[in-house]
Amino acid sequence: MRVNRKAVPVLALAAVLVTSCSNTPPPPVVSSSVPPPPTTGKTPSQIVVGVDDVLGGYNPHNLADSSQVTSALSQLLLPSVFRQKDDGSTQLDKNLMKSAEVVSQQPFVVAYEIRPDASWSDGAPIAAEDFDYLRTQMRDQPGVIGPAGYRQITDLQSREGGKRVEVTFAKPYPGWQTLFSDLLPAHLLKDAPDGWRGALASNFPAIAGPFSIKSLDTARGEVILERNERYWEKPAAIDRIVLRRSDQNTLLAALRSGNDQFALARTTGDELKLLGELGPAVQLHTVARPLVADVLLRPVSATLHDTQVRAGIAALIDRAKLVTEGVNGGPSSQLHADAQVTAPSVKGYTATIPPGPPTAPDMAKAEESLKAAGYAKTAGTWRKNGKALSLVIASPGTQEPYATIAKELTSQLSAQGIEVNAITPQPRDLFSGLLAMPVTGGIQQPTGDSAGSVGVDIAVVPQAVGGDTASVLASTFGCRPEQTAAGTDPAKPVVPGNSAGFCDPALQPSIDAALSGATPVTEALTTLEPELWRQNVVIPLFQLADTLAIGSGISGVTPGPPMVGPFGSAVNWTRGPK
Repeated sequence: MRVNRKAVPVLALAAVLVTSCSNTPPPPVVSSSVPPPPTTGKTPSQIVVGVDDVLGGYNPHNLADSSQVTSALSQLLLPSVFRQKDDGSTQLDKNLMKSAEVVSQQPFVVAYEIRPDASWSDGAPIAAEDFDYLRTQMRDQPGVIGPAGYRQITDLQSREGGKRVEVTFAKPYPGWQTLFSDLLPAHLLKDAPDGWRGALASNFPAIAGPFSIKSLDTARGEVILERNERYWEKPAAIDRIVLRRSDQNTLLAALRSGNDQFALARTTGDELKLLGELGPAVQLHTVARPLVADVLLRPVSATLHDTQVRAGIAALIDRAKLVTEGVNGGPSSQLHADAQVTAPSVKGYTATIPPGPPTAPDMAKAEESLKAAGYAKTAGTWRKNGKALSLVIASPGTQEPYATIAKELTSQLSAQGIEVNAITPQPRDLFSGLLAMPVTGGIQQPTGDSAGSVGVDIAVVPQAVGGDTASVLASTFGCRPEQTAAGTDPAKPVVPGNSAGFCDPALQPSIDAALSGATPVTEALTTLEPELWRQNVVIPLFQLADTLAIGSGISGVTPGPPMVGPFGSAVNWTRGPK
């Protein structure tokens, strides 16, 4: 059987409409998706975790949904083919898989054997359909994390009743083990209202992990997870995990009293100091996240399409001040991002940033570049043909640190004679709408409707890092295959391949060679990094990081694999004496 069905995007994810659009059974209500544990009169053992917040949006594949809670829930509720070990290497997750191996080099084919007993909480088997759904969405949808590998897939075949999946790639793909993490229940989502955009917007229609959701209350800021009694593998040692929103004051008090067993939170320098004052009873660790805070000077903008204008704007930016404001003395202070592709916490990371802009403002360079683009500074404002140089800066809602960085950037550019309109669309509207407006002739064309009436010149957003370096390179800077295919019509609108809207046909062969392994990625970056800095498209600032504070009343919690965090080992957590 050949699996190649596309999800149907419609308007809102609701179980009742899933029932009307599909022949599959309706998704269970999450609060009762698994039978409750037997009543024995014994108080359930539970671990309470302090987190920044419990917001809507839990799709781990969407940049818009990136958060500590989304990462935690994906590890506790969703199945993955491979998982990271503490040393950063990957290993097959035998809770889900029997095997996954390359079975052909020409063409490059990977065969996946799924365990017969692996199933979703509503009884549907985890199967090829789930692989194909994720592959299709990651290939086609904007604002996803790490699409490059999925765009290399040319065929996906289902065999042995869906429990064997054979995936064919256009070229060899050394990074194939990074694919098919956090599988989603295709049988419930493929025909669901609002399709991919609504997937996991407010809850999980089905799960396939060691825990299940008892309740998810965004108003109270609390998620209660219980042991999944339908899980086919090792049961969790603890009955219940509670993720609870905490601010600085409640977090410190909860750790001090033992009401919270540990916390994973974004902290400032002052908060780190206060946590340190709790003494040896609380262990502190820095947990780097697979995200870098970036400023994107988008070349698909009608204004910033001009390389001289981008160079001028980049020269006006005080990057060091943006970093200082964004990290606020927290753990990211030690994770300045001084390379375009690799993250500071990655083993072997090397800074590639050239001297001068965008390290610090360079007024002479800014003036030279803007004058070369036809602008002149009149009465304190940069103008061309009598029209002021005006830019739209967007950041995802109130998400931090992006809101703080965008505010500082707006102040910097305004002070230098640039008109700035700062907007804060909801994260999903930004990544799936404004940054994904079609490009024609290299320029994004605002549609004029309510979903995309504003062209974004500069975006202050997270960019995904970690995993396979070549895949990060291709996902961040690569073109969509249809943008560089022979016979491509430049007048035909195409959705950009990345949030910056960057696509340079001259660099694409080097990116493709790194992705296929034809050129070692370190060798490719030797040439590409200087050119990417010269383009003045991505100004990286710092890698995001949280503080993990572990109290004395818990056993088994560790910082976890690099850029993954502690929740992968949750089945082994136990309560201990305070």
